[in-house]
Amino acid sequence: QVQFVESGGGLVQPGGSLRLSCAASGVTFIFRGYAMSWYRQAPEKEREWVATISELGVGTNYADSVKGRFTISRDNSKNTVYLQMSSLRPEDTAVYYCNIHPVGANWGQGTQVTVSS
Repeated sequence: QVQFVESGGGLVQPGGSLRLSCAASGVTFIFRGYAMSWYRQAPEKEREWVATISELGVGTNYADSVKGRFTISRDNSKNTVYLQMSSLRPEDTAVYYCNIHPVGANWGQGTQVTVSS
């Protein structure tokens, strides 16, 4: 069973930047064998997909709403996936989660990102 621990969220002004991290662990979980994704859930909204990175980090894909502003990356030696967020907007305010791709059943606690002046 895989576990995810997200971190790096906080309060930032519009136009600012944050870097999120997600550490994955599990007795039988082979991190480098899975594509990984970031998701987010804003208040009173459905959870939505943000970005995906392939198993070796060669391929990436982004939601239109974050394309050109967010960058997903991974370090397979640390079982960690990252989300570099720039030019943040108030509508990016949400709890951010990571998961395998396609999405699995287990979710971490997420990390809160608030974009406000």
